[in-house]
Amino acid sequence: MLELDRVVKHYRSGGEVVRAVDDVTLTVAGGEMVALYGPSGSGKTTLLQLAAALLTPDAGSVRFDGRDVGAFGGDEADDYRRLDVGFVFQEIELWRGVSAQENAALKLVADPVPWKQARKQAARWLERVGLGHKLDEVPEHLSGGERQRVAIATALANEPRLILADEPTGSLDSRRGRDVLELLRAIARERGAAVLLVTHDPQAAEIADRVHTLRDGMLLSEAPEPPLPARRALDAAS
Repeated sequence: MLELDRVVKHYRSGGEVVRAVDDVTLTVAGGEMVALYGPSGSGKTTLLQLAAALLTPDAGSVRFDGRDVGAFGGDEADDYRRLDVGFVFQEIELWRGVSAQENAALKLVADPVPWKQARKQAARWLERVGLGHKLDEVPEHLSGGERQRVAIATALANEPRLILADEPTGSLDSRRGRDVLELLRAIARERGAAVLLVTHDPQAAEIADRVHTLRDGMLLSEAPEPPLPARRALDAAS
């Protein structure tokens, strides 16, 4: 469903060219969850932004369901993100003073979905991330982990066919983190969605269908085990 073919993205920094994504080829099928490990600055977030049509590749192609994402114009890219993509950003962005339920519903209103239906759909996803009892709470009254789960529910509220998640468990304890990872895998199975996430969470290696490592913009061969720091964390937990 998601196909990246020899994708390259360059940046200029201090007079040097940084190959943030360097000749990456990767496919994520519908119903599949793929996890990317890698150190900070390895190009993981750039790769997600290319898949979401937030960036355009300098070379190669990004295709979703047979469509060339990199060729989308502004309106077409907006429609793609609104209708097909659920993006969990690393930085949590919620409207202050707006309830969790209404935060999660706002994305649907642009579809447009009637407000009553949008609220109902948002409530269902908040319940699935364990926040059914906090629908009326505003972000200021939620913990960091709870705000992260609202952001995840917001990304899933439009029932996307492609889920892109940037450190979705970064603000969660290990139990909640595992719950979220298992939820993403379940959605992939239930809805035939393609899920691509970047993470440092060692639990992702147990739950994802495939694990890869991205280093210096290059995708390494599929890793049967998480990178060494993740393996150490797993060993310590066992």
